[in-house]
Amino acid sequence: MEDKKMIEIIDNEGLKNEVELVTFLNSDDDTRQYVVYTKGETQGQDNNTIIYVSRVVNDDGIIKIEEIDEDTEWVDVQHLLKKIANKIED
Repeated sequence: MEDKKMIEIIDNEGLKNEVELVTFLNSDDDTRQYVVYTKGETQGQDNNTIIYVSRVVNDDGIIKIEEIDEDTEWVDVQHLLKKIANKIED
């Protein structure tokens, strides 16, 4: 069984949360980086794992995550996730 990589994130209220790192993504033009993680939550009859994706930003040497709030950026992130899924299927 694969070891889980746990990371600590701090939410907008300053609360620390330990979450499981799924992967990092880089935008096609390498100008943005994203973190994909899970809190171990599931939903639905199939108990599908809920994943979260956030933009990673460097704020004067402090690494923070931000919510993705633009539809065009979500389309880009979905494209990156599909590229990973296609590699897994190959």
